[in-house]
Parts: sequence; C-alpha cells; structure tokens
Amino acid sequence: MSQNIYDKPDFFIGYSQLPRSVHGLTGAPEWPAIRAQLPDLKDKRVLDLGCGFGWFSRWAKEHGATSVLGLDLSEKMLSRAKSETHDDAIEYEVSDLEQLALPKTVYDFAYSSLAFHYIKDFNKLVATIFQALVPGAQFTFTIEHPIFMAPTSPAWSNDDEGQRIWPLNHYSVEGERKTDWFAKGVIKHHRTLGTTLNTLITNGFEIRHVQEWAPTREQVSQYPELLEEIDRPMMLLVSAQKR
Repeated sequence: MSQNIYDKPDFFIGYSQLPRSVHGLTGAPEWPAIRAQLPDLKDKRVLDLGCGFGWFSRWAKEHGATSVLGLDLSEKMLSRAKSETHDDAIEYEVSDLEQLALPKTVYDFAYSSLAFHYIKDFNKLVATIFQALVPGAQFTFTIEHPIFMAPTSPAWSNDDEGQRIWPLNHYSVEGERKTDWFAKGVIKHHRTLGTTLNTLITNGFEIRHVQEWAPTREQVSQYPELLEEIDRPMMLLVSAQKR
C-alpha cells in the first residue's frame, strides 16, 4: 500500500498553501506546457490519476469531456474536491494506485500530475492503465524528474568498521528515497529516465512527447524560487499513446 502522506495534518496544511493548491492549474508553472500536449477532450471519457483537489477533473469536464473519474488515496483531498465540484459527470473515488484495478478498454484519455513518483511498482500501474484505455487513446503525465531526486554530487559513507558503503541515493541506483517535505519521511521511488520511458514502451505505448520542463525567464522573475529548476529540471512531462 502507498504511503498516505497527504492526509497527515502537517503535510496537508503545508501542501494546501502552495500556489497550485490555492490557484489550481493556473498556479502550476508547468501547466502551459502540459496543456500544449493535451488532446481535444470533447466527448472523451477521462481518467485522472492522483486527482488531488480535482482541478484537472473539473477542467476536463469544462473542456468537453463526457465523464471524468478522479482517483486519489487522500480522503482529505477528495473531500475538498467533492465540495468544489458541482457536476454529476465527475466522480471521485478513494484509490491506492499501487493496487489499481480498472475495467478494460473504457477510457479515451488518462492523465496524472506529480503522483507516479510515489509508486513502487510502476510497471504494474502502466500495464493497468494501458488495458483500461481504448486503442489510440493518449496518456499524459508529469512526475518529479529523476535527476532532481538524485544528489548533485557522489558521496561515500563508511560503516562502523570503516568500510565504504555503496552510495545508494545516486541517480543510477534505483529504489526508495526518503525526504522531508512538509513532513518527515516522505517516501518516493526513484527510477531513471530510461526506465520510465522503457516501461511505457514495453507495455505497448508509443512515446509522443518528452519534456524536461524548465521555467521561463518571466516565471523565474515572478517566482525567484524557481531558479534552481534551471540548473536541473524538477519535472518530467511525458505524453504517450496506446497503439
């Protein structure tokens, strides 16, 4: 089961104060890049994985989707999503993406924003999404860029006997990462860029677009804290299609 960090009080309070939580899609600096990769959603059945407060679910319905299913592990986030949604064509369900089960060949488009880096078994998740999509359907998602999860320089540590310990937290070594972000011990799962893309390919997806997103000069001027994302990308945007 995935770690439900978003329902921890300290984390939820901190996350709720982020611009993307307050202002929605317009508060997410990567949104223009994402929107440029979205298909026409008119008459589409949409799946929103890790839907959070429901910003994209509502946007999709407003832009022509016939139905939207938003899934998230956080009951607190879904509670807010439901309170801000007034459309019977949008449904929200509590769901652990690690144990996701979906009907076959139902959805015309699948979307996810900054959720998959919390998933340990990415291959299983991708296979589940693939079989749930109709042929030709698009799948667009963002994750924390794997290079952002890795330290900027290699470092060895020693055990109690003075022997070197393999540096487990570096880019080429995949696996669990723990970080402190609004709460201590937030668990993420690191995969290289190659593993992420090849997992999609081996499960039958065709890669349509890959963007190592970086803010514009104007965005950095407005939000100086984005400057570090010029040095190394924080976010990876991928768009794929079911063959």
